[in-house]
Amino acid sequence: MNTTWSRRNFLRNTAAGMGGAVVAGGLAAPAFAQNAAAAQPPADPKFLIVLACSGGASLVDSFMAVRESECVAPAGVNAYPEALVKNIEGSPFRAVDYSGRAIGAIPQPFTGNQSNFVKKHHKDMMVVTMTGTSVNHGIAEHRSVNGNGAWKGRTLQEAVALTYGAGRPIPNVGLVSGVTFADRGSDATMPSYAYTEAVTAPNVWPLSLDGYRGIPGAPARNLFDAARQFRNERIDPRSDFAKTFGAAQRVQDWEQMRGAPLKGVESADLITKLMLFADSPDMPLTQSGLQSSSLGQKVREAFPAYQTDPLDAQAALAFLLLRYGISVTVTLGPDLNALLKGNAKLGFGGLAEGDLVNTPVGFDFSHNDVRATQSYMWTRTLTVVDRLITLLKAEEYKNGESYWDRTMIYCATEFGRTRNRPNGAMSFGAGHDLNNGFLVISPLVNGNTVQGGVDTKTILTYGFDPATGRPDPNRTMTEQHVYAGLIQALGIETPGAGLPDMRSMRKNA
Repeated sequence: MNTTWSRRNFLRNTAAGMGGAVVAGGLAAPAFAQNAAAAQPPADPKFLIVLACSGGASLVDSFMAVRESECVAPAGVNAYPEALVKNIEGSPFRAVDYSGRAIGAIPQPFTGNQSNFVKKHHKDMMVVTMTGTSVNHGIAEHRSVNGNGAWKGRTLQEAVALTYGAGRPIPNVGLVSGVTFADRGSDATMPSYAYTEAVTAPNVWPLSLDGYRGIPGAPARNLFDAARQFRNERIDPRSDFAKTFGAAQRVQDWEQMRGAPLKGVESADLITKLMLFADSPDMPLTQSGLQSSSLGQKVREAFPAYQTDPLDAQAALAFLLLRYGISVTVTLGPDLNALLKGNAKLGFGGLAEGDLVNTPVGFDFSHNDVRATQSYMWTRTLTVVDRLITLLKAEEYKNGESYWDRTMIYCATEFGRTRNRPNGAMSFGAGHDLNNGFLVISPLVNGNTVQGGVDTKTILTYGFDPATGRPDPNRTMTEQHVYAGLIQALGIETPGAGLPDMRSMRKNA
């Protein structure tokens, strides 16, 4: 693989993968720009990070784990040995610190640790139980963010972008690929800026945000702009294509978007603000008239694998998008491909600990080995979340308030895993199950609470009182309940939506 980046290499190799964002002579301004530039952003926005935990991030393999001693017949259900389940002082949460010599058939030792994260962040953590309506990956993923059509089919990200994103260059950015967590909702009445702008190559995507800069030997900017204007006003209108299709709405939208909105994206200098790379022989920024983000060193230290690990790259860019006021919501998540570290190769001797960065199909590798996969992927995910929180806490929003004080991280997943196991087995596979719940980390929610409970006979979760959060074995929570609680905690008004009042999920409600 060519690891020496240049403007020409980037344009040649990645334009197609970025949904056509880069075109000859300039940037194809995405839909977000159409209306955002004309409006003024709200004075005090809230920020939403959706962390896509695809494949079933299981609560009973983490924060609601059950000990064998708590079960009448533990050998046949997914209850853990005493030593693996940690209590967290001052918190209702549990944590599973599980290590092993292999992850299913993958011969790599691993060390999983959930307790360090819970000890550090339990005051901002909230777990809510839920029983979903689908175990199909795509359908259930999307329902986890739209509440199964709870409010006009709008996703959580769209609701946040609609409420807080007007006037921002790219209010809603989707950084994770191959899943439906960031897909567009079904409400076609919203302004286009609220919809997700998909980004498939987070670490190099900023290079696409200016059609001029970074091209060695380019003509003067005024000549470049004049050529653009000549193309837009003289050449294109006279083309056979324009004569045939010029009246089509899509063509008219395209012509509108590549005008003033494009100039707004370029004048905001996003190519610099979001540049993760430092100047180096492999990425000669200075030689190309470019420079690293002023926060670049900070994010590179937090996410050092940003060049090779998609999740590190996504998290680094997510922080910059929020910190620079470019976006109000971002969606990121672990890759669905197996990812090896550096030059690691799977041979007869297996892998060394840490060589496997990401299990195949993420949390869904639980089909092969549920406990090892859940331990490994929860540890990977929580490590990235911890770094993001640390960065957001260190940046002042205003008047002593940090960016973290206004942010919610929603660990969205599509379903849970089946609870039965072969008699007393430690390594076993698990299928999809409607029953599970979600982890939310935020100062905006009712932190340090487990909303709901778990039946120690079946290891299935059950619901809670929407007013108090107290466990209620006779109640089942739905996607709509969770959606409503998150929307309300984010301060978003939903007139006429008929959403349930989820007071127990809101801080100080």
